[in-house]
Amino acid sequence: MSAARPLTILRTVAVITALPVLLTACGYGSESTDDGKKNAVAAGAEKLSADEVKIGYFPNLTHATALVGVQEGLFQKELGGTTIKTSTFNAGPSEIEALNAGSIDIGWIGPSPAINGYTKSKGKNLRIVGGSASGGVKLVVNPKKIKSLKDVEGKRIATPQLGNTQDVAFLNWAAEQGWKVDAESGKGDVSVVRTDNKVTPDAFRSGSVDGAWVPEPTASKLVSEGGRVLLDEASLWPGRKFVITNIIVSQKFLKEHPDVVEAVLRGSVKTNEWIDANPDKAKASANKALADLSGKSLPADVIDPAWKSITFLDDPLASTLDTEAKHAVTAGLLDQPDLKGIYDLKPLNKVLKAEGKGTVDAAGLGTE
Repeated sequence: MSAARPLTILRTVAVITALPVLLTACGYGSESTDDGKKNAVAAGAEKLSADEVKIGYFPNLTHATALVGVQEGLFQKELGGTTIKTSTFNAGPSEIEALNAGSIDIGWIGPSPAINGYTKSKGKNLRIVGGSASGGVKLVVNPKKIKSLKDVEGKRIATPQLGNTQDVAFLNWAAEQGWKVDAESGKGDVSVVRTDNKVTPDAFRSGSVDGAWVPEPTASKLVSEGGRVLLDEASLWPGRKFVITNIIVSQKFLKEHPDVVEAVLRGSVKTNEWIDANPDKAKASANKALADLSGKSLPADVIDPAWKSITFLDDPLASTLDTEAKHAVTAGLLDQPDLKGIYDLKPLNKVLKAEGKGTVDAAGLGTE
């Protein structure tokens, strides 16, 4: 396969997206407040090979492993005397920029930004070291304007960002319906309107968009505004599973501090286990974390259905990432990529074995 050459516009979008974030903090992300039990280092706790680890994630429910793991101190427990510094992001490209700049070491991120980051660096900047979440993406529409899937033709549908995971998924689905859309401009048989998830509910309420292909909790927010779920993306995938959130790490940090990476992965595995065993407590913990970050918690009519639609898991579902890359190629957003080596699952499988769990597979895209 040829070397990847993502479109110049994606690089431009990444820079533009990063600018407002740069204005709000001293790094590429907006710094979260770490206090109380979240980052409390136990007295006498021994440091690992790094004094601190810088972790990035989104204030989204699809990143709940990170939200809950930090909120409940589950990562810190595994890290001992190595402290956590957290940053939050509104878009994948800005998180990739932060990883490249060394502003974060490890991040929770969607598959498309991970693919773009890996291919733009010619495979030299990151590795995917674990999975985190599947599902939680829906096409929500105005039921007065769109009553069936065929009615989507000719309408204005919002996606979060040009080239992001949901944008690629919608463009691929539209192509499968036989509709032609120019990927860059979003113009065609369906109009794709790139809109930040924060403002999509306002756009939907005002009628400037007729629907949106979006992750949770935005999808459930639209339903609370009178929208109807027309399609759950999970229905398009075998076994209803597809990667929505991965764990990535800087290759430099992985090489220099493998013990720290293992500790974070162990914290992630134990967090997912705790979420599965305590779904109501975990949901409340994630909502508390969102409130701390945004100043406002999610109401029950939003968080309850949103939480139910997301599966938290350790498996990165590598075969579905490969499929998503092919969707981006079909949409014209990415040249055929060589993704061999994007995964290094050895640290995760070491953790899983130690926890008595089954190992996971890189679908031929691992470092070995």
